[in-house]
Amino acid sequence: MNSIIITAIFALALAFILGFALGFFRKFFAVAEDPLKSSIRECLPGANCGACGYPGCDGYASALVERTAEPNKCTVGGVSVAEKIGTILGIEASSVESFIAVLACQGSKEHAPAKGEYSGLAQCRAAKIAIGGTKLCAWGCLGFGDCVAVCQFGALCMGADGLPHINVERCTGCGLCVAECPQQVLLTIPKRRKANPVPYALCSNRHTVKALVLKTCKKACIKCELCVKNCPQHCIALVNGIPEIDYSKCSICGTCVAKCPTKVLQNI
Repeated sequence: MNSIIITAIFALALAFILGFALGFFRKFFAVAEDPLKSSIRECLPGANCGACGYPGCDGYASALVERTAEPNKCTVGGVSVAEKIGTILGIEASSVESFIAVLACQGSKEHAPAKGEYSGLAQCRAAKIAIGGTKLCAWGCLGFGDCVAVCQFGALCMGADGLPHINVERCTGCGLCVAECPQQVLLTIPKRRKANPVPYALCSNRHTVKALVLKTCKKACIKCELCVKNCPQHCIALVNGIPEIDYSKCSICGTCVAKCPTKVLQNI
């Protein structure tokens, strides 16, 4: 019994000595943080999404202090954060372009048939590597929700149609979902387009045989080029099977949207 008590007392004493030593050395060898960095860090939203191009908010704050980054890189914080940082650094912050994610695919379960039954790992990237995708359309959304899993803002959810749906109000345009998508069907567009929508091709089907396009997806671009031929401004071209629009020339007349037989072109 005495040996147990002695052991317990010894353990407590040792813990106290070690705790005191750790506290002492931590204080003795502590490196004072730059107060400028601390002030900037307090302005940042703490999302640590990496959309600014730096490893989290701390990395971005360090880059700002070192004057190697612009104060308008935080897409989550937007204009208000850029202005606060600019005030702290004594520089003028240029305007922040806000972005939102858009799905360039309408290949739902109803419209894009599956190759067959897939029993592998339920991840888009895994299905892409294993069998080149699960749908007859080799370019469409695979529907396993890898993008949903990486979204830190709850802006994405999988719908019953097998496609990710984007909550515009929550989306910060950080680009994490875009980077995660192995099919590259997610992209970011300027948020101002939602207020002044312009036509965009919501399709990634690059099938070269026109007659087989609708067999792979009923909502795919059939390469009819009606949009190209009817555009009054001649600002549309078919690039790799997908209509691309020169927005510097586009008058947003709506002709291409009206002429598109499969409703691939939509104002967004």
